[in-house]
Amino acid sequence: MSPFPPYRAQVVTPIPVTTAGQRAKALAEAGYNGFNLRANTVTIDLLTDSGTGAVSTDQEAAAARGDRSYAGSDSFFRFREAVSELTSFPHIFPVHQGRAAERVLFTNVLRPGQISLSNTHFDTTRANIELLGCEARDLPCAEAADLDSESPFKGNIDLDAVAQILSGPDSHRVGMILMTITNNGGGGQPVSMANLKAVRDICRRHDVPLLLDAARFAENAFLVTRREDGYAGHTPRQVAEEAFGLVDGAVASLKKDGIAPMGAFIGLRDPELAQRCELNLIATEGFRTYGGLAAHDLERVAQGLSEVLDPAYLAARAADTERLAQLLGDAGVDIVRPPGLHALYLNAGRLLTHLPPSAFPGHSLACELYLRGGIRCAELGSLYLGTFDEHNELVTPAPFELVRIALPRRVYSQAHYDYVAGILADIAKDPGQVPGYRVVDAPKLLRHFNLRMEPLRTPAFTRREARSSRVSPAGSR
Repeated sequence: MSPFPPYRAQVVTPIPVTTAGQRAKALAEAGYNGFNLRANTVTIDLLTDSGTGAVSTDQEAAAARGDRSYAGSDSFFRFREAVSELTSFPHIFPVHQGRAAERVLFTNVLRPGQISLSNTHFDTTRANIELLGCEARDLPCAEAADLDSESPFKGNIDLDAVAQILSGPDSHRVGMILMTITNNGGGGQPVSMANLKAVRDICRRHDVPLLLDAARFAENAFLVTRREDGYAGHTPRQVAEEAFGLVDGAVASLKKDGIAPMGAFIGLRDPELAQRCELNLIATEGFRTYGGLAAHDLERVAQGLSEVLDPAYLAARAADTERLAQLLGDAGVDIVRPPGLHALYLNAGRLLTHLPPSAFPGHSLACELYLRGGIRCAELGSLYLGTFDEHNELVTPAPFELVRIALPRRVYSQAHYDYVAGILADIAKDPGQVPGYRVVDAPKLLRHFNLRMEPLRTPAFTRREARSSRVSPAGSR
């Protein structure tokens, strides 16, 4: 019997149903950038799983008792107890969201000119590091380069590359190693406990702090119980507790596996580092017992941290992603294998072979999903990861042209995901009709959030134009 969600709907929200003409107008006004779309023009919103989950009645009941005291509120102590019992960190600080937690922590860990090593830094993480005058260097494992393989832990860091850097001329520049679980920028793939233990041992030998970006700690733990030898008898909570116990500190956006609209934490073992972070937090976010969070957010997160580790909930979430992955495979749409939990990553480069990276096939597929079905999602290809010249022309493409369809927690039913699969199947029948796009205007940093695009002049980017492009296609190998 397939796992079913261990909850039922009690309050529902209507979703917009739009016409093709309305969608075309809305996307044009948004500069062909899904981040600029008004939510009331989106039918199925798979842009992100961050802050978009459905809260439970227990979370709302907890929120109602929120203590709004500026300092020392009861809500903070319930929050701290929930986080400390899970993580074992002696120093816990609430922060309003993950990128703010990153800024506070990285400011006190890194110095200008230093390097952060990671399995993959995500967008705002990289931005916070680069704004400090530091370098964010990604070292994904070799298995991550094969999108089709069923290798179970493609989110791992390349241990040989880490050891080489820490034994080489740049060793003195390495300020931290940051492990992202699950590896969002690497296709939502999990990190094994063996890999985390190995990098912990390297960090100890070289006296480098090991930190977690633990936004999806519960989903990583669940996949460990499913895929890693020796962990089949563990609960997700036991795996998560072990993972936190291996590291020196962590930041976590709790808008993901806290199943809350807002919230994050910083957890640390070093009392001196914790003191510096506390001063920064008070100066820029809020007092140490609320950190920019309202009392009801502290309460929702504290309750959400227990709900997210329910094995039945996680099994049902895995069943949703596995079923959608199967439907897409049947329709001829390849994804990064194996499927994770929080998102599926579509191989747009393989589907839209007529488009070179300079026409941004990932972005093109994302736009087509909206135009045909009102489905909003995010590109993770050359638009996001490529390098550009001063004229906004692509110089170096991304390794792969992907589209992330993120699955909000406890929000959509199988019927909604069947609809998404149906729209993708329709696109896959004649992918050559999907046009490419060009950048009209873009900022230098975090360009995908604010850029404006326009379709190329022809209904579809022709194969002749693709052959004459200055950069070679990626993601089709």
